[in-house]
Amino acid sequence: MLEIVQVDAFTNEPFRGNPAAVCVLDRPADDAWMQNVALEMNYSETAFLHPVSDGIWRLRWFTPTRESALCGHATLASAHTLWTHHEVAGDTLRFETHAGLLTARRTEDLIALDFPARPVSEVTAHEPLVTALGVTPEFAGQFKDDYLIEVANESIVRAATPDMHALMRLPIRAVVLTAEASTDDFDFVSRFFAPAVGVPEDPVTGSAHCILGPYWKERLSRDPLVGYQASARGGRVETEVDGDRVILRGQAVTTLIGSLTC
Repeated sequence: MLEIVQVDAFTNEPFRGNPAAVCVLDRPADDAWMQNVALEMNYSETAFLHPVSDGIWRLRWFTPTRESALCGHATLASAHTLWTHHEVAGDTLRFETHAGLLTARRTEDLIALDFPARPVSEVTAHEPLVTALGVTPEFAGQFKDDYLIEVANESIVRAATPDMHALMRLPIRAVVLTAEASTDDFDFVSRFFAPAVGVPEDPVTGSAHCILGPYWKERLSRDPLVGYQASARGGRVETEVDGDRVILRGQAVTTLIGSLTC
């Protein structure tokens, strides 16, 4: 039997943040098997990793429907799992991924992830997208097939009820809805919708903060920043832009350890 761990990422409280399943393997696994496990777990992401060489791990992420190119919360969950449940030595982990080499570092009570920045280019928010979101954009930006939509205030972000079926029909992967925070606890708030990849709303999205960190650094003229993803579970992500990289800092907590029997 193979151990599988559920970790709530970007939180220090159980049942908050973003849950990910983590499966640590001895060797590479079959793609179809990993996709089936991800579908069975039915989290927004399931991470699979195995050792490549001293201190380097191969890491892949799967949604219930497809493999992901980049995932922050499941990387945080993977680092937490290796340090907490596999007693991996050292304060730095390196991961080979489809997004290149990623690192995780333990810094006091936080885990810091070194990820590629994803700056957006300003675009026109086309009517089908605006209608599906049900909001009035202050700014629209695009990075590859992801869109960022800024709205006037935090209340609009929190109250948004997008039409998921309409979003799924659009030729986009995901939408990040964001606004400047209205309190001093955070600098910005966001929500993340990706029904086209089997994730109607992601609770806390590390990869989205690779977009949000550079965007809000430029908008607010300060760095580092603290973001709050205002999903039902909620989660806190600290961002700091370093050239073409973004440092994402957060916490994680284990909520379940089980065994795969197939």
